[in-house]
Amino acid sequence: MRIDLLTLFPEMCETVMAESIIGRARKKGALQVCCHQIRDYAYDKHSRVDDAPFGGGMGMLLLAEPIAACMDSLLEHLGGAPHTIYMSPQGSVLDQEKVKELAGYENLVILCGHYEGVDERVLDAYIDEQISLGDFVLTGGELPALALADAVSRLVPGVLSDDECFEEESHFNGLLEYPHYTRPAMWRGRPVPPVLLTGHHAKIAQWRREQSLLRTAQRRPDLLKKANLTEKDRAFLEKTQGI
Repeated sequence: MRIDLLTLFPEMCETVMAESIIGRARKKGALQVCCHQIRDYAYDKHSRVDDAPFGGGMGMLLLAEPIAACMDSLLEHLGGAPHTIYMSPQGSVLDQEKVKELAGYENLVILCGHYEGVDERVLDAYIDEQISLGDFVLTGGELPALALADAVSRLVPGVLSDDECFEEESHFNGLLEYPHYTRPAMWRGRPVPPVLLTGHHAKIAQWRREQSLLRTAQRRPDLLKKANLTEKDRAFLEKTQGI
């Protein structure tokens, strides 16, 4: 997979995407991430990329033309039609189902807004969808774009060591993840659940499933409406939670 980030702060994005698991995946060729400086496509001698909005109001807007020129150059280089995203508090809220959907594309292009946003016309011309991290506003689109890129990248084959690394995580199967423990078996008077020390894989798997169900019911009961529950799961929830 290839992910292209269009931003005023490519160094910021590159620093984050060059580290840890994502950085290692890039080095071994499992993932390609390219950061593009929108300001390089400004058309005046001052490299200006923003202006005041028509009709007045607070703040500045990113100009359409530098973004469009950056996008045109990228599209010509790619020779195809990538899926384009604009990070915006007005977009649909990101969840794991959307992450899995986006991981199916060969190429994602993510536009990072700034100031009060961007000229609406460039969104109409280039953007396939708008995505939000939630009902709050940040100073720029870089942090949301990096969060999206990271979430999607983890599902790309070869980025993690094994699919099991993400298939049992919170939200992947519609439930929150079960609790984890490591050495020592007793820490400050708090023991590890005995079942985890038995080596009995079937019992451990059952315990983990039940813990996922309990956590979801207690912390995010809304997720149960969409989760793929078995009859055994439903019986357990009815017995323990009365639902």
